[in-house]
Parts: sequence; structure tokens; C-alpha cells
Amino acid sequence: MKFFFLLLLAVIVFFFSCSDKPENTDGKITITFWHSFVSRTIPSFNNLVEWYEKENPNVKIVAQYVPSGDPLIQKLVTAIQSNTAPDISWLHSDFLHKLVEADAIYKMDHFINGTDGLSKEEMNDIFPQSLQSAKWRDTLYAMPMEATTLALIYNKNKFKEAGLDPEKPPKDWNELYDYAMKLTKDKDGDGKIDQYGFYIPAFPASGPLSVWMVLQWTPFLWQAGGEEINKGQTKDLYNNEAGVQALSFWKKIFEGEKFYNFTLTHDLGFVSGTVAMIMDGPWDLPEFRDIKNFDWGITYLPSGPVKRATYMAGEHLAIFKQSQHPGEAWKFIKWILRPDVQAKFSEESGYLPVRRSVLELPKYKKFLERDPAMKSFVDQIEISHARAPIDFFRVEINQNIAEAIEKVIIGNADVKSALDEAADKSNKLLQSINNKK
Repeated sequence: MKFFFLLLLAVIVFFFSCSDKPENTDGKITITFWHSFVSRTIPSFNNLVEWYEKENPNVKIVAQYVPSGDPLIQKLVTAIQSNTAPDISWLHSDFLHKLVEADAIYKMDHFINGTDGLSKEEMNDIFPQSLQSAKWRDTLYAMPMEATTLALIYNKNKFKEAGLDPEKPPKDWNELYDYAMKLTKDKDGDGKIDQYGFYIPAFPASGPLSVWMVLQWTPFLWQAGGEEINKGQTKDLYNNEAGVQALSFWKKIFEGEKFYNFTLTHDLGFVSGTVAMIMDGPWDLPEFRDIKNFDWGITYLPSGPVKRATYMAGEHLAIFKQSQHPGEAWKFIKWILRPDVQAKFSEESGYLPVRRSVLELPKYKKFLERDPAMKSFVDQIEISHARAPIDFFRVEINQNIAEAIEKVIIGNADVKSALDEAADKSNKLLQSINNKK
């Protein structure tokens, strides 16, 4: 009986240890692909997979959805420990170093410089902002799959009602503040704000949207001439004058609008007509295209005291060393980077392509002519920045910035003091790494 129990236990352990590795039942090479695409993107991704499998009938791509952020990295760490890692996973750059330190993923040079690699011209065709985010300590460990920029989306009808020209959106911080105040209204005279001018993304630093808040604040830091960190990664800089200007500006709008009473998400607030201007990326275009009761437009983020800037971000694809078919996994990633594939995925998903040459394809040019909203996001690539590389403690530094923003916007803390406190905590983390070098 004891022998039978041990045998049964062994079978159960074996079954669960292999459960994330699909069995090859039809003679095809199976490539497991983990991703966190939102529900609106999954149909276009499925179309992409179907296309690849038609061109490569000996390969089966098994796509598995995993919730983004911490759940994804936790599942990956667990899978690495149990030898059930996927062949390819979709990643946020903030978590890249965890997988590098675990020696879990290949350096991309292993494939780029191989027999089925990419030429120097092909690599130069990829936007450098996208490649920078896929590096850790100046080494490329993943390849960009798609890209996004951040733009200002505004309600043209609300502009007209406020006496603003809907074809002249705010061009700088002064106009953004002025427009936000004119668009903020108590429409029924009950002493409560019913319509807000501009959405300030002030979220709890401990919540799941804290990184999204930091990502939307960072372009304002750049617009004021600031940076998050110095090039040597020894000192945070976001508490300098530029950071103070950027956070003070957010606080000024937030308080001017009495925005603390607003409870909707940015997209629902915009679609409902409750907020007139928001910042967003192209992934929400499918939702906005369903708007029937008002006209809307997209433009550059307003210029700051020093320059115009937005961020360019996106997700990346890494190949795991536990893969039994790393060569085939690379072939799929290389195929995804093909200009015609990038163009098609961009048209269907709303994400931006990661290669310059896509913008010159006649079919894609016609697509942008038909879709001025998408073109507005593409146009912002020229002023986009990648976030500064931070090899260690990126997640913790994000958290420190988020806490400073929350303390200032929600808690009414002094701007300089809150940023100094956050930078001090971050600098101690950075120093702990520098002391080990």
C-alpha cells in the first residue's frame, strides 16, 4: 500500500510539473508563449499566430494569458524553479533583471549574431527607445514586440461649449492649466463639480496603478528638463528643480479642479463626457472609436518649460534557457519583427510598430491616412524618450516616486520635501549596490 501511495504521488508530481508544457501530439514543434495582452488585443494576436502557423506548418504556437505585473513575474519565477518555463514570455522591462540574475533567459546576441540572425541594418531599423528598454546593463536580453506613446486626448464638443477652439488644443503647460480651469464646471449649480478639465492620474502608491501614475508623470519631468537618475546610476535626480516643477504643476491642476472628488477611471470619465482631457496610449483607441455622442481629437502632450516630450514604452519578448526549441522560438520573434507583420499587427491591435521602415510601407501609410488618431500617436515617436535604464531596484524606485506623488497630490505634503524623501530612500538602495562593486 505504501509503495502504491508513493507511486501515485510521483505520478501526480510529474503531471503537475509538466502541466505548463503542452504535450506534442501531432508531430509539430510546440512553442509556448506567455503574454498579458488586454482582451481587446488578444484577437489581433491570435490572427498573428494563425498567420505564422500557416507559413510554418511544422510549428504550433500555444499562447497562454497570465495577468500582467507581479503575477506574471511570480509565475515565471515559479516556472523556472520547477523547470516548466515557457519558450517565450512577454515582459515589462522593469522585471528583466530578475530573470537575468536567475540566468533564465538568453542574451539576444546569441540569436542576432547567429546563422538566422539580424543584420546591422535591420537592428538599426528598430527604434532605439524600444531597444534601450530591452537591455540590462547595456546587454540586450529581449526584443521589442510593439510600442506605445502617450498623447493628449480631448473632447472637441466640450471645447466648443467652453469657448475654446477645438482645432487648437493646449500647446504648453500654461494653456493646459488655462483650458483645464475653463473646462471644469459646476453645470447644475449645486456647488459640486460635474465636469473636469484634465485627468490627473493620482492613484494610491500601494495599488496596481501606481506604476501607470509614474509613467504619466515622467514626461512632465522631462518636459521641465529633468531626468530620473544620473548616467552612472549612483544618484536619483527627480527631486531637482525639474521634478519640483512637474509635481507642483500636477498639484496646481488637481487643486484647481477639486479633482479629489473624481472617482471614475480615465477612459470611462472621458467616454462619459465627465472629463474633457486625458492622457492615454493607442491601446484604448478601439474603445474611443465607439464614441458616437461627441467628437474627439488627439494631439501632442503640451510642451513644458524646457521642451516637448512623451515616453515610448512597450513589451518585450525573451527566450528562456529551459526551452527545448530556442531556435524555433527565435524564428517566431524574428518573424514578429518583420515589417509587414509589424504593420498588420499595428493596424489590428492599436499598438505602434517598432521599426522605422514600417512607417514607409505604402499600405501602412494609407492606413495612417485613413486613421488620423493612430497617426497622432505615430507622430509622437519623434519626441519620445525611453525611461532611463536602472539596473537595480527599478520596482522600488518606482514605488518611492509613486509615494511622493501620492503624498503631494492626495496628502498635501510639501513637494520638495516629498521628492527629497523619495530620492533619499532610492539613493540608499543605489548606494548598497555601488558599495558591492
